[in-house]
Amino acid sequence: MRQTLTISLPEDLRKALDQISDEEGISRSDLIRESLREYLWVRRFRALRAKLVAKARAQGVYTDEDIFNRVS
Repeated sequence: MRQTLTISLPEDLRKALDQISDEEGISRSDLIRESLREYLWVRRFRALRAKLVAKARAQGVYTDEDIFNRVS
C-alpha cells in the first residue's frame, strides 16, 4: 500500500532535485524514492559491516591479507 509523504525542502535542494529530475527524465517522486532506497541500503550495509569488522578484529583479522591467509 502506498502512502503520500509530504516533506519540505530548502530552495537550493529543491532546485537541485528539479535539475537532476529533468536531466534523468524521471519524476521527483521516483528520484526521491530511489535515493531513499539507496540510502537505506547503504545504512544497512554499514551497520552490518561494523558488526562483522568487530567480530573479525576479535579473531585477529585486520587486513585483506589476514583474510587471504585464513582462506588459503
